[in-house]
Amino acid sequence: MSADSLAVQRRMELLPITAVYQASAERSAALELAIGGCRVQALVEQFGTPLYCFDAATLDAAANQYRAALSRWYPAASAVTYAGKAYLSRAIVRWAQRHDLWLDCTGAGEIGIAVAGGAPRERILVHGVNKSDEDLDAAVMHAGVIVVDNLMELQRLALRLRSAQNRPSLWLRLRPGVAVDTHAYRQTGQKDSKFGMSPQEVLQAAHFCQEHGLPLNGLHFHQGSQFRDPAPIGLALHIALDLAAALSTGGWQMEALSPGGGWGVAYHEDELPHPEIETYVRFVSQAVVEGCRQRNLPLPSLHLEPGRSLMARAGVAVYRVGAVKQTALRRWLFIDGGMADNPRPALYRARYSALPVTNPERPCMGPAWIAGPYCESGDVLIEALPMPDLAVGELLVVPMSGAYHLAMQSNYNGARRPAVIWLERGEAILIQRRETLVDLLARDVDL
Repeated sequence: MSADSLAVQRRMELLPITAVYQASAERSAALELAIGGCRVQALVEQFGTPLYCFDAATLDAAANQYRAALSRWYPAASAVTYAGKAYLSRAIVRWAQRHDLWLDCTGAGEIGIAVAGGAPRERILVHGVNKSDEDLDAAVMHAGVIVVDNLMELQRLALRLRSAQNRPSLWLRLRPGVAVDTHAYRQTGQKDSKFGMSPQEVLQAAHFCQEHGLPLNGLHFHQGSQFRDPAPIGLALHIALDLAAALSTGGWQMEALSPGGGWGVAYHEDELPHPEIETYVRFVSQAVVEGCRQRNLPLPSLHLEPGRSLMARAGVAVYRVGAVKQTALRRWLFIDGGMADNPRPALYRARYSALPVTNPERPCMGPAWIAGPYCESGDVLIEALPMPDLAVGELLVVPMSGAYHLAMQSNYNGARRPAVIWLERGEAILIQRRETLVDLLARDVDL
């Protein structure tokens, strides 16, 4: 096998599990990409570019891996909560219900999407570091669990819960002071993090709940996102379980425990293989079981909150090459999307890969810089990626695009947000239409 073929094979491991290059139906001696039984070329002809595609089979496989691993390694009740901040729409909410997933929502907007998608109250969990009055009102009305971030929020909640007919359960968010190995912007559990409460503040909050008769039944922490080594979770679990043990002396029992989510994925072929979901779930489950045994605590219901590791591989972004430019040191491929639909390279220096939609094993012509059309020098999705010679009008697919792209997209330079489609058993379903100029102007009010 040639070096170019080997490179293509490696990159294909980043694509959804149904992805395959097959003989073109329209051109002899050509291979073209299909995902979920659908030809990508045909999808573009129908829906245009940029285009985001979600493969149902890949999503299903990831959800099943989490549920199966929890059943295998954790001997008590458990649940998988999808971290909606990765990407949330009514279609994703409905998919989550297929797998009995809970939904982690931040703020009234995501709560509203969850409700519109038919999520039952008992499976809606609400986060937020600075919940507004609107956020708290929506959470009290629609959520089964509210994760309390700070003491002031708890006091505001107490006033609302006095008159609430159906009171949601409360969990306290711990700031354990232990970081995971990831980009600084994705760390959330360190001592000076803006998220959660110190151990002493958690004790104060728990006593406040007891004094005011509030329905506190769980503890939560989250140390960061896109990590591969679960060891720091063990340290944070010790702190959380020590708090649970201390509170148990006063008669409180921890019914639920969540170490958040954040398990990583491979975005680039250099990062393969993908981190195993089983490895993460086994480590957390065994740590909780052993920690509770050492402290003579009953096993709580264990809640994991994956987002990226459920969604990233299931999603691909499809772009069209609009121009090719050779400068003194670089070959530039300009595409019709970029930082407006994927700000992660500019924000985190995140690495991605790409493949041509047709004939991927063409000879490599050296490194290419793949950039978008926006008025920022930082609008570069991929740097120095070995690529074949590509002509204007050709299609590129960027794997691992399912998480934190659409959720963080913008209208920079008047960009219209792309269409999103769902691929399942050879059928393509539009789940979010392409934004139009009418949409872009809908909020404007003339002077």
